[in-house]
Amino acid sequence: MSHPDRTSFTPRDTIAHLWQGLRLPPDTLDALCLIESSQPGLPSSYKVGHLAQASIALSALLASQIHSLRNTIPPPKVRVPPDHACVEFKCERLYTLNGAPAPSAWGPIGGLHRTSDGYVRVHDNFPNHREGAKSLLGCSPRATREEVASKILSWRSVDLESTAVDNHLAIAALRTYEQWDVLPQAKAIADFPIRLHKIGEAPAGLPARMGPHADKCLRGLRVLELSRVIAAPLCGKTLATHGADVLWVTSPHLPDLPDVDREFGCGKRTIQFDLRDEEDAAELFALLDDADVFIQGYRPGSLASRGLSPDAIMKRRPNRGVVCANMSAYGPDGPWSTRRGFDSLVQTCSGMNVSEAEHFGAGEAARALPCQALDHAGGYFLAAGIMAALYKQATVGGSWQVDVSLAGVMKYLRSLGQYEGKTGFQGVPDYIRPDDVPTEYLETRATGFGVMTAIRHAASIEGVDIGCDIMPKPLGSDEKRWLE
Repeated sequence: MSHPDRTSFTPRDTIAHLWQGLRLPPDTLDALCLIESSQPGLPSSYKVGHLAQASIALSALLASQIHSLRNTIPPPKVRVPPDHACVEFKCERLYTLNGAPAPSAWGPIGGLHRTSDGYVRVHDNFPNHREGAKSLLGCSPRATREEVASKILSWRSVDLESTAVDNHLAIAALRTYEQWDVLPQAKAIADFPIRLHKIGEAPAGLPARMGPHADKCLRGLRVLELSRVIAAPLCGKTLATHGADVLWVTSPHLPDLPDVDREFGCGKRTIQFDLRDEEDAAELFALLDDADVFIQGYRPGSLASRGLSPDAIMKRRPNRGVVCANMSAYGPDGPWSTRRGFDSLVQTCSGMNVSEAEHFGAGEAARALPCQALDHAGGYFLAAGIMAALYKQATVGGSWQVDVSLAGVMKYLRSLGQYEGKTGFQGVPDYIRPDDVPTEYLETRATGFGVMTAIRHAASIEGVDIGCDIMPKPLGSDEKRWLE
């Protein structure tokens, strides 16, 4: 199986490649003012710092493009410092609330476990996945990590992975690149990480609320977001940072991750619906009918079964453009397309963790990346894809669909190549604690949970305001309506 070779790319090259692939105005690339670093931004054999700067800058450049279109002016200059981008890729680990650092999101039984023929990684952040894994393994509800490990030792890696998938759980077998590359799913993942295509007809133009002279690039845009965890919520947060009115919809009957939600709830209003309730469902659809963008980050097919597929959404609003954006684990094609998955599991099953360990050279079976790089880049790529779709909608009309997957980001990051041997780790700074973060990258604000010091957005757009107007609050705190 052949792979694209982008090992010579700089972050600017990556942005240009993605910009050209999305068929956007080439002259806008002149607005990119990047100071690039040839050094690794975070300790890894992979070019995580490169990906951080490129993905954040791509999303900001698209915001600049929309601002240009709204105001009939050249696109304003975009800047993203490389070290600030790296810090932002770890933002959910580096905030403080009332002076206390963010707790670890990892559960007590998760991580790498030895099997009879290798290893698996258990993802146990959500209680239902954690308790489901214990039940599948025949453990008691109070089982310790040691008891879980002893049960896993009897399984073959792929058998446990496939059985977990059948039981809607989150466990992945550890593979090498060679083992991953022969799988049909590996072959089904596209080489280009942002899939954008027209799905319906509608008149050309931006939403009527997006007139000129706004303080932010996306002011007036209405975004309905149904998501959890990191990638899709980060997409919504990015759009909100550029001024969009983002309604984040969660469900009162599904588990959440409060410590992660507090970071990725920045900029959004938060409401709750139970789609099993007819009245709640009707109220959600009424909001959807007036939305410009619909983001979903649940397992593919789960929301479509409730009338929230792109086709169903378009049928509700003939001749009115909409952007439907999907974040998935493994992409829209291939035998794994409907599987649930998380950044850590995609790293595990695709060969990344094995290759990272081999480069580090400490004899480990696997080594995780220093941050959830697939989640973060995926979120910025999805936001960029949405803004690219808005540009298409404004200039040629139509409704558009955007697809981004964690596995697609993995494939792109892999194509950038790896630093030789241990050179990506040696002498490279990391940001482990909030005290490691330069103060100029921090901002302190009051939230619904107390005083929060968090990472400022790494991008700046000349002459345009960027930042969250709304700070995190308990889920379901806001009125179920759009801003005027």
